[in-house]
Amino acid sequence: MAFELPKLGYDYAALEPHIDARTMEIHYTKHHQAYVNNLNNAVTGNELQSKSLEELLSTVSKLPAAVRNNGGGHYNHTFFWRVISPGGSGKPTGSIADAIDRYFGSFEKFRETFTNAAMTRFGSGWAWLVQVNGELKVTSTANQDNPLMEGAGYTPILGIDVWEHAYYLKYKNLRADYVKAFFGVIDWAAVAGNYEAVKGGQ
Repeated sequence: MAFELPKLGYDYAALEPHIDARTMEIHYTKHHQAYVNNLNNAVTGNELQSKSLEELLSTVSKLPAAVRNNGGGHYNHTFFWRVISPGGSGKPTGSIADAIDRYFGSFEKFRETFTNAAMTRFGSGWAWLVQVNGELKVTSTANQDNPLMEGAGYTPILGIDVWEHAYYLKYKNLRADYVKAFFGVIDWAAVAGNYEAVKGGQ
């Protein structure tokens, strides 16, 4: 079955003023759609077309670069749209808030650590809050790589796209302003759901 562009749960303007409508439209309809199209082109007609996205990512070093780049791009963006929302911002509550306090000391310390990971990712890539061996950690990946690749045991809970296409129209070269704005659209209920899903599967 061909991979498809997932539906957004909100319209392009819903995340303003933090993320502008034009950036959302281009990011979703052009960049993400291109990853989907190119991934389908890379797997159609061979033994890879029956595999799930997660299966492809788990052995990605053995696969063509087009699968790594576009499979990662499709997964990462699908994940990204689901952890941001118009009703975002604020601070986490419940078990995810408790876990953040436990592993980072406070929400403010987590925010500082996550922001640093996003700011120090050289070139294009992503910063992530992940769960590994029952603990929360912050990490980052280059290009369209992600924590699921190669079965490293890292499960993403939250992620931010720091490719310039995610912010350049509004923030130009000021990545720090974009990362700060990102905290205004985080859907902490979705992040908590990701966290609970991992806990439930352990």
